[in-house]
Amino acid sequence: MLRAAFYRGTHAGLSGLYNRAVRRWTRSAYSHVELVFSDGQSASSSYIDGGVRFKQIAYTSSDWDFIDLPPWLEHKARAWFEFHEGDGYDLWGNLHFIVAPVGDDKDRWFCSEAVAAALGFPDPGRYDPGTLFSTLSRLSTLQPASAGF
Repeated sequence: MLRAAFYRGTHAGLSGLYNRAVRRWTRSAYSHVELVFSDGQSASSSYIDGGVRFKQIAYTSSDWDFIDLPPWLEHKARAWFEFHEGDGYDLWGNLHFIVAPVGDDKDRWFCSEAVAAALGFPDPGRYDPGTLFSTLSRLSTLQPASAGF
């Protein structure tokens, strides 16, 4: 099962300040997002880890919220992360949520931008973790259209 994992916890030290700053500026409960693949491997882009990467994460329900995603998205999402693995972290692009004129680096990715791109969303740099959570929450509740309108 493919899932999106949204971090609402707070790290210690400088990382914790960053968690709080992201949540405050984006008016969200979340400061980071991961995709969790059916084999348990997680993928995202992380400043701490140097950019786009795969990682094993021991998730705790006290720090993370999860959204189940359609299984047909998994193959292309994994392929996106395999292709971009090693790309740098887009700190400047992440700052555009605070300072609007700051541009987006097309060769680097912040977490929600990487996840949105892997899921095939247009304009992935527009998604902060909270906006992506809202969007995926809504999508997960939609039912296929019936033939009878």
